[in-house]
Amino acid sequence: MTILLMNPLELSHLISRSGCSGHAAFSTAAANASRSKTQRIVTMRITIPKTISVGLMLLVLVGVDASFAAETNSGPTEKTFDAPHGLKVSIKMIGPYAEPADLQIICLFKHKPSGDTYQGAAKDTDEHLQGIFSALRNRGEFVGELGETILFSPPSGSIPAKRFTVIGLGEEKDLSLDSLRVVGRIAAREAVRLNAKHVAWAPVIRDEGNTAIDVGEGDRAFVEQMLTAYDTEKRLQAQALARAFSIEDLVIEAGPTFFDAAVKQVGEGIESTTAVLAERNAAPYGTAIKQ
Repeated sequence: MTILLMNPLELSHLISRSGCSGHAAFSTAAANASRSKTQRIVTMRITIPKTISVGLMLLVLVGVDASFAAETNSGPTEKTFDAPHGLKVSIKMIGPYAEPADLQIICLFKHKPSGDTYQGAAKDTDEHLQGIFSALRNRGEFVGELGETILFSPPSGSIPAKRFTVIGLGEEKDLSLDSLRVVGRIAAREAVRLNAKHVAWAPVIRDEGNTAIDVGEGDRAFVEQMLTAYDTEKRLQAQALARAFSIEDLVIEAGPTFFDAAVKQVGEGIESTTAVLAERNAAPYGTAIKQ
């Protein structure tokens, strides 16, 4: 029998990435851990009578299930804000491969012939999606020009999101807050066009190896323009110029390192944008509509 000793946070991470649940998740995580080269994981092989071995295994599994049930019930760390038109905006410590959204959105730079960078959540998401990002970019079928979009349905059983959109950021050297403002406007209009009530967005800029923009400031630029574009959509609807539809919530996905900064910047962005929208010209868009 092999006993595996490891840090509970490491075991939690392995189980969350296993794609399984219950005892299957524990078994998969244990198998992955046993192949790990990290020095913090220690394995021991000892001989124990079969009846005791079974009892120990049941005890371990029950303990693990109870521990992770408590963690699952608490859910990922999340901070939610009220935004105009009844929209709930939250910063959530979760990856784009794990959020059950109607529409999951990420951004990718323009494809580099020398090879694109995938780290962290970008790499994990591409792997969960069976390499769709890599294939589309390497074949030149999604170039990644600023504002370019591509929409697909994730393979069955891959991730919980119903649909997935990638929005291009353009050349990496040209990245700016204005790039993310463009992305925010596109995100709002795509969500309305696709009838997506539950929308999630992950910039994954850091996971593409770029550190040019502060993550919190980038999230703020995105959400300010997303809310502004959505306000226009709601005004069009109110004037019978567009089909009625409401986005219910927007999740901005953030890693542990950037969570607090994102909460601060997004909260301030929502507050300032709400004030700006209240001062917008309320006159009808169409001249045929009575003043």
